[in-house]
Amino acid sequence: MEVGDLSRDRLLELLQDMAKRWLAHDGLWFQAVERAHGMDEAIRADSEAWRHFTVIEAERIKRFLNLPPAGGLAALAEALNFRLYALVNRQEAIRVDEKTLLFRMNACRVQEARRRKGLPDFPCKSVGLVEYSWFARTIDPRIETRVLTCPPDEHPPEYYCAWEFTLKDEAATTTRRDEH
Repeated sequence: MEVGDLSRDRLLELLQDMAKRWLAHDGLWFQAVERAHGMDEAIRADSEAWRHFTVIEAERIKRFLNLPPAGGLAALAEALNFRLYALVNRQEAIRVDEKTLLFRMNACRVQEARRRKGLPDFPCKSVGLVEYSWFARTIDPRIETRVLTCPPDEHPPEYYCAWEFTLKDEAATTTRRDEH
C-alpha cells in the first residue's frame, strides 16, 4: 500500500499522526539539548531553531494557500490553521477589529502532557515571542506581535497562551524600518 491509496479519512488520520511525530521529535531534541547543556541553553537553541523553522513554515503555507504578500490579518488567521501543531492542539483566532487579531492556544499537547506528569508548565514564552513574531511578519511584514500571556506567566484555565497581532499601516512600518 502507498499513501496515494489511502482514503480521505485515513489520509487525515495520517496527517494528524505525522504532526504528532514531528512534535515528539521537537520535544526529544529539546530534552537532549537540555540534558547536555541545561535549560537556558536549550531555550536559546530552541528559539534559534524556531526563528528559522517558523519562517519556512509560513512561506510554505503562503505558497500552498496562495496568500497575497500583504494579506493582513485575514491571511494570518488562515495561515495559523495550517501550522503543523494546529492538527494536534485546539486553538482559536478572534478578530477584535480590522486592525487586531487575538490568538489563543486553548489546548496545548506539550503543556497537557506535562500536567499529566505532574510537571509545571513549560516556560515557552521567550520561544513563542520568536516563533509568533517571525511567523506573522513572514505572512505580512506589517503585522506586529504582542504576547498577552504565555507560560511561565499565569494563565486562565481556558487557554495556555494568548497573542495579539496588530496590523500597522504601511507608513508606520516604513518609518520603523528606516529608524533601525
